[in-house]
Order: sequence, then C-alpha cells, then structure tokens
Amino acid sequence: MNSPESLTAWLNLLEARHARAIDLGLERVEAVRARMALWPRCPVITVGGTNGKGSTCAYLEAILLEAGYRVGCYTSPHLFDYRERVRIDGALLDEARHVAAFAAVEATRGDIPLTYFEHGTLAALWLFQTAELDALILEVGLGGRLDAVNVIDPDCAVVTAVDLDHQEYLGETREAIGREKAGIFRAGRPAVVTDPDPPASLIEYAHDCGARLLRLGGEIAIEVGEGGWTCRVQDQVYRSLPMPSLPGRFQLNNAAAAVAALYVLRDRLPVGMAALRSGLVRAHPPGRFQVLPGPPMIVLDVAHNPQAACALAENLTRLRSPGRHLAVLGLLKDKDAAGVMQPLLPIVDAWYVASLPGPRGASAQALAEVLRAMGAVVADLYPDVASALSAACDNAGPTDIIIVFGSFLTVAAALSSQRNDQP
Repeated sequence: MNSPESLTAWLNLLEARHARAIDLGLERVEAVRARMALWPRCPVITVGGTNGKGSTCAYLEAILLEAGYRVGCYTSPHLFDYRERVRIDGALLDEARHVAAFAAVEATRGDIPLTYFEHGTLAALWLFQTAELDALILEVGLGGRLDAVNVIDPDCAVVTAVDLDHQEYLGETREAIGREKAGIFRAGRPAVVTDPDPPASLIEYAHDCGARLLRLGGEIAIEVGEGGWTCRVQDQVYRSLPMPSLPGRFQLNNAAAAVAALYVLRDRLPVGMAALRSGLVRAHPPGRFQVLPGPPMIVLDVAHNPQAACALAENLTRLRSPGRHLAVLGLLKDKDAAGVMQPLLPIVDAWYVASLPGPRGASAQALAEVLRAMGAVVADLYPDVASALSAACDNAGPTDIIIVFGSFLTVAAALSSQRNDQP
C-alpha cells in the first residue's frame, strides 16, 4: 500500500479501516509497541478519570514547562486540529512529523489491525521517543485498564473524578467503572486518587495490586483561604497557592492531583514553588468553562455527562448574572441526555437545540423531546450548532449569558462559527 502523504489522508484511512471505532484491548497495540521498542526514557504520568483528566494534564504540563522541563503531552479528543493531541513543549508539531509517525507505525504493524486511537497512540509514543523529553503526560482515552495508553507503565498514575459515562464499554455502575479506571495503577508505584468519594473498587484495586495510594481526604488535603489555597501531600505543605485558572471547587481537586503527582516524583522532577504557582495560573485548556466576553457573554463547556453538567451549573450560578441563561445544546446519542440536562434546568430560560453530525450525533428532535418531557422551554430546533448559536445571539440581551455545551463537537463548532463571524 502506498502511504498517505498528508495527515488528513492518514486520518481518513484510519477512520475507515477498522471495523469498530472503539475496540478495547491491549494485545494489538502491545504487540506493535514491542516491535517498535517504544519505551519512554523519562518519568511518565498517566491520567485517567471520567471528568477532570484534561484539566489535570493541563496543570501538569503548565507547571513542568514553567519549571524548565522538556515536556510531552498526549490528550484526546481534539477540538479543531488532530495535532492538538500531541504537544511537545506546549507546541503543536508540523504535519510532516505526524505523517512520518503514522508511516512508522504502518511499516511495523504488519497484519495486526489497529483502531484509529491505537494507531494514533503508537504514533504519539514514537514522536515522544524521538524528542529527548524530561517528562511525559499521557491522558487515558477511555476507561483505563484496556485503553491503548495503558501499554506504558506509568511512574505515577492519577485518577480524577469517576462517574457514569461510556457504560456500554465500562459497565453500568460507578463500581464497575472505577475498576476499569484503576487498571492504570502499578505495583509499588504511586496512585493518586482525587475523587472525593471514590468507588470502593478503585481503592480495593490499588491495595490489591500493591500501588502506593495517595487519596484526597487522606494523604492529600485541601484548605481554601482568603485569595488562595493550601495543598498538603503527606508531610509536605504547599501554602499560598493561587486559585487555579479554571473556576469551580472541583478544579481544586484537579490541581491537587497535579501537585500530588509532582510531589511523588520530586526526586526525578523537582519543581519550585514559583513554577508551581505560575503553572496553576497559566493552564488554560480550551472548552472547560471557557468564557468569550460579550455582550452577550458566551460560556463554552465540553460537559457531556451528569457530573460535568452539575459542575457547569455550579459555575454558572457563581457568575450571578442579572440576565437570562440561553443554552445551546448538542449531544451524542450514547450520552445520558436527561442526566446532562437536569442540572441546568433550574438555570436555563430557553434551549436552542442542535443536531450533531455523523452517525453518533443525536438529532435536535430527539433532544427536544427529552427537554419538553422535563418541562423545559425549547426555543427552536436547528440543523447544526452554528445556526443554533446564531439564533441565541440574535435573541440575547446585553446582560444575558449563552451556554454552549454537551460535546467537544459542540464546542468546536461554536468556536469555529465565532471565528468565522469575526471581521
């Protein structure tokens, strides 16, 4: 087969090649990893969880960069550009390097079939291995135990908040999902858990596998004071920390996860207080309560499960706006639509419901039926996010807030439409 010559061509090929978009399991990706001899030569932090793992990765990346380290960071999904998934020193790589990485995996895999995510993960590891890194941050794609990222043994594993999501792959209960998340823990190595009420299965697995557990409310403690906060990790106290760049009490948990991970790796990756403080302020992952100043103000959030929607509602309440809240919503079919909508019902005055593209996208009609059954006011149905957002902007007053949420696809479409509308 002639290798594609562009990144877009590679991605199109990989999307069409595997029979199932999600096909969890480590056998295929581990076999190719072994053939390629992909072993990180620097400390690795793997971050899993239902909500908060992207923010935690952003805090870790920003702090380590402020400390002067050469850092690789692998996250997913992306908003606009596939290259967002693989960053070195906080920067995107040029397309040619991605093409070379995909080709290197292709040349090695032989007859082993790989999913889009598996091929991309191996390509990312190949790029990182050629970069002489000081630290590597890997975000779990889905679950943990059977996720492609888990072929790498982390020096520290982090699990943030655990909630119901992707139940068709991970199980129907928090206990089942917690067990899957815990699969990234390793014997004798630190396991940081910052869910304030973690599933028992998560804690039990950490003990059973012999991981060195550091848990929020135990080895990790947070205390909020005037204008800042303190984080204690075992016997180390980090005082006068600035509030994280992202709003919400739950973000302190994510920031504490980053602080704890760096504490347990302090012998290999020492970080001073100045870097810690500036990194917490510098981290700005897009789509996490991202505010576009108005009027009207637009708030973008990738919240797509009930726990994340509760956090979004809490943050909106703290804004104390005198105007209305208009919601632009787009969801995927496999999400708990009612559970995502419920926390916003007391806050939202009118819903602008959009269809998302592709076979996984939920139709505006289907979402509107759920909202109306819950007694919500549905302004209208729209074929896409751009038209829904445009209508909400047309109907919004200067003190109103427009909330765009429900999916990475929803936020990406909104950001694209706003960019296109700028002169």
